[in-house]
Amino acid sequence: MTVSDRSKLHTSKKYRWNRERYSRQRRYVDIWTFVLRLLASQWLYGKSWSYAGGMTDEKQALRRRRLAVWIRETLLDLGPTFIKVGQLFSTRADLFPSEYVEELSKLQDKVPAFNYEQVEAIIEQDLGKTIPELYQSFDPIPLAAASLGQVHRAQLHSGEEVVVKIQRPGLKKLFTIDLAILKGIARYFQNHPDWGRGRDWMGIYEECCRILWEEIDYLGEGRNADTFRRNFRNEGWVRVPRVYWRYASSRVLTLEYLPGIKISHYDAIEAAGLDRKNLAQLGARAYLHQLLNNGFFHADPHPGNIAVSSDGALIFYDFGMMGQVPAITREKLLNTFFGIAQKDAEQVVASLVELGALAPAEDMGPVRRSVQYMLDNFMDQPFETQSVAAISDDLYDIAYNQPFRFPATFTFVMRAFSTLEGVGKGLDPDFNFMEVAKPFAMQLMTDGRSSLETDGLLGEIGRQAAQMSSTALGLPRRIDDTIDKLERGDIRVRVRSIESDRLLRRISTVNLGMNYTILAGTFTLSATILLVSEYVVLAIVMAILAVAAAIALLRLLMRLDRYDRMF
Repeated sequence: MTVSDRSKLHTSKKYRWNRERYSRQRRYVDIWTFVLRLLASQWLYGKSWSYAGGMTDEKQALRRRRLAVWIRETLLDLGPTFIKVGQLFSTRADLFPSEYVEELSKLQDKVPAFNYEQVEAIIEQDLGKTIPELYQSFDPIPLAAASLGQVHRAQLHSGEEVVVKIQRPGLKKLFTIDLAILKGIARYFQNHPDWGRGRDWMGIYEECCRILWEEIDYLGEGRNADTFRRNFRNEGWVRVPRVYWRYASSRVLTLEYLPGIKISHYDAIEAAGLDRKNLAQLGARAYLHQLLNNGFFHADPHPGNIAVSSDGALIFYDFGMMGQVPAITREKLLNTFFGIAQKDAEQVVASLVELGALAPAEDMGPVRRSVQYMLDNFMDQPFETQSVAAISDDLYDIAYNQPFRFPATFTFVMRAFSTLEGVGKGLDPDFNFMEVAKPFAMQLMTDGRSSLETDGLLGEIGRQAAQMSSTALGLPRRIDDTIDKLERGDIRVRVRSIESDRLLRRISTVNLGMNYTILAGTFTLSATILLVSEYVVLAIVMAILAVAAAIALLRLLMRLDRYDRMF
């Protein structure tokens, strides 16, 4: 970043939240205005009369895209809390359409820096000494500024080059105000007849609170950096900044200065004489190592958090948001992998329920068919020709408005894989993430199978026998459960007749038309009586209502006529 670029941090767009004092009332108005406008947009989305020339799939897709961009820009205007909430929601493909997920994943928190006097005050309050006492030199102009804090370059008295990360002043107070308002919004959504059905908004709110408070704890970030560094201590091709704990607090973090070329600056990497193809492979290997070997991974590996050193090593930054995959979860994932390999939708659905990624329902048939369709299409192509982005898009399309509830860890991983695949293709047009992942996946499958069965025909016979015995032993219990449900009346048989559905829909439409007719007649009669009684203004109001009811009746009749001609 050049000096001119860094100076622009102080002169860029000003935000109301970027102040030391916040107005609770003003925040309440700003936040609820956004929510109500969003609800109004969602309501209009399904109304055909709100589209010029009628509603089509293309027009709906365009409106979703525009609304997603507006949401992203408004969240940036609302400040740190909502920037982070938006980034978290970009992992919830089960709650939002793919356009929203894609747009929220672009949410970058580049915001104006706060002044040097505030930096001095925070460091002195937290570390108990002034900047000259702690550092030999300290650059007053930040290297970068984000919604949660900013980074300054400095030098210790012992000579080490460091960067100092300082939390934005007043952030905890802003979080407290915003989260109290968000709790009311979550409660409103939970009680909403449409939005609340099948969704745990209060649970999502609690998860957001936990992640937000963890991310502004710089001591926790320091511990994450140390853990990440230890996990790669034997890998010379990955470097992680060292934490200087004597100069750290909950709002200040001093780290080793490790400069590098941003991994998405492809021309600069080329000019440095580095092997772009090898770097693409290293990026994928680094992430697979985190996920499969350690179960502790960087949850936000966008290009700004990964750099390349002069000798071709990868440098990771920013450890505020990390993910963890417990060993027991990795074992459960094996069952999912085996089901996918065998194209067994039943096993995949059962393993997803066990993982908590799929909410059990009375009728799992539609979900099972969706999974089988996905498996049939996914397994038709060789593993190494698959695209992570395409697979995740398909998964998200299936997940939206279905009982799938992908854990945040899963969506963090899929988003990270997609990001790294994009960076890899930028470095090497022939790069394929799945090709790099194939040896890891095969090793994982082999290790899982070796723990469950022996080699050769005997092992296969043993596995089949175990499966059959498990099914046979569980059969009496399943029969008993079914009989209990019959006795309680919990088993429901659903029969669908297309002809009956059509007739019922026509009867409903005719009844609605009768209502519109009665309303039009009532308003017309009222307008006539009021006009005769010389209540002109009220008569005009009734006449307008009568015209509106008549228009609605005409639209309904036209729709009914089209429906009759279709059948």
